[in-house]
This record gives sequence, structure tokens and C-alpha cells, in this order.
Amino acid sequence: MYFFLLSVRKILQAALIVTVLLVVANPGLCQSDDDPINIEADRMISQEKKNSVVFIGNVDATQGEVTIRTDKMTIYYKEDDPNKAKSQAQKVEKMICVGNVKVTQEDWLGTGDRMDYFANARKVVLQGNAKTWQGKNMVSGKTITYYLDEKRSEVESPDAKVAKDGKKKPERVRATIIPNSDNKN
Repeated sequence: MYFFLLSVRKILQAALIVTVLLVVANPGLCQSDDDPINIEADRMISQEKKNSVVFIGNVDATQGEVTIRTDKMTIYYKEDDPNKAKSQAQKVEKMICVGNVKVTQEDWLGTGDRMDYFANARKVVLQGNAKTWQGKNMVSGKTITYYLDEKRSEVESPDAKVAKDGKKKPERVRATIIPNSDNKN
């Protein structure tokens, strides 16, 4: 019975960490702090000595209209105050999603090979064939960095490709902007 309660406690701690992440990462993404958080994965590993929780295989985390899908999600936390109860003392430091990353909310979609969230810097970095869409508008590059507090993003161009003639062909950031795309006519 003790083992079962310990396992439930760890699952609840992991859910709490993801809750904090989804709410803190971008408050505008969440409809309400009271929305339930659902996390599904093929496997979960709690690593208390490393202060991390890993979700592996077909990871699907949702809260309200926000969904994060990836092959692997690792959440790193730090103990904020050793005098508080364990469930109240954890603070997310960073989250790393690797493999087939897809983040959606309403008509916004971001994809890439990897996504890193840094709590202290309040930034999200989408890497590896990074693309974002807002309706029909699209931006793509090697890396897309979004600064949450500044509501500012930077897109870096991909590395140069070698053409058939052996010369390097510079890659560029790409954007497709559809005029009046916010109209739903």
C-alpha cells in the first residue's frame, strides 16, 4: 500500500510541475488556472535526485486549449524552500521537449525537432526545422526564440546547403503573410 501511495504522490507531483509550466510559460495560453491538466505518455520516470520528471513516448500534455505533443518531455525543477511541503516547494527551471514537437492553441501552431523553455529567462526556443503558423501566416527557420515578457521573437536562418555544383547556397528565414488573414470570410 505504501508503494502505491508513493507512486500516486510522484504522479501528482509531475502533474503539478506541468501545471506550473503551462500557466507560467504563457498565461495567455491558458483559459483558466482551474482547467484540468491531462498528461499521457507511454512511460514516466521521476528522478528526485536530479530534480526532474521525464515523460517518454507519445507524450500529450493539455490544459484548456493548449496542447504539447512530443516524443519526450523532461521537466527540471528546483526545491524553492526546503521548509515548505514538497508539493508546494517545487519550481520549474526548464522544460525540454525532444522529437516531433508540436504546440497548438486555437489557430496557432508551432513545430520543431526540439523545444526548450527557460523559466528564469522567460523564453521558449523552438529548434530544428522550426515553424510557426498563426492561421495561414507562417514563419520558418533553424531556430525560433520567443521572449514571453517582451512578446518578441527572433528567427535564425538555417545553415547553408551545398548545391549540386559544390557551392554553398545560403538558406534564409522564410515568412508567408496573408493580408487580411485574421478575417474568417
